Amino acid sequence: MEGFLNLILEPIKEVYLKFKLFFPSFLAMLTIVIIGIAIAWAVKKLMLKVFKAANFDSWCDRMGFTALLRKADVWAKPGDISGVVVYWFLLFGFLMIGLSALQIQAIDNLVSQFFLYLPRAFSAVVILLIGYMVAGFLSRAVLIAAVNSGFHYAKLLAEAVKLLLTVLILAMALEQLQVAPSIVLAAFSIIFGGIVIALAISFGVAGIEGARKMIQGETEAKKEEKGDVEHI
Repeated sequence: MEGFLNLILEPIKEVYLKFKLFFPSFLAMLTIVIIGIAIAWAVKKLMLKVFKAANFDSWCDRMGFTALLRKADVWAKPGDISGVVVYWFLLFGFLMIGLSALQIQAIDNLVSQFFLYLPRAFSAVVILLIGYMVAGFLSRAVLIAAVNSGFHYAKLLAEAVKLLLTVLILAMALEQLQVAPSIVLAAFSIIFGGIVIALAISFGVAGIEGARKMIQGETEAKKEEKGDVEHI
């Protein structure tokens, strides 16, 4: 009978001892997560006030970020979106820290990989933001230069430049994230090459008429000069 009771009580005792060792870690995790929620909420409120004081939404309108969000069917203000993104980013970071307090090997490995991956994610976001601004600036510069030169397809050329730069920027961001780098490289080569060939054919066909007019204009100008010389 005593052996039977030991068979029942021994697992219960073992579970109790494990829970006794695990409970402080679990309590530490809950404390970290609760503090993290409070900090993330406070940072979000502070950022919204700072963005409002700095007219961040107006700046996004001028830079074209608001129009980009509208195209993606996102109708919230850029400042509110930034606050929400920072809030969830901080909350997820505190959650990872809290999970590491559990001192479980598998979770520790996951947390380590997460924090090692953060610089890549940050670099990819920076590449996307700076790349989008550079693509917009170069596209406008090409548009202005083409219009001033009297090019008939100035808008098409500007959109083509923006499209090529966008594809390049996306490929750079995905490569930084190490998302199937070989596939990204192959897809980028195919897409970029296809766009260049398509644009070359389009401008070649569309430029026939323009080239004919330019040649006719130069021919007529030479005839007028020759006539003036003969008249003299």
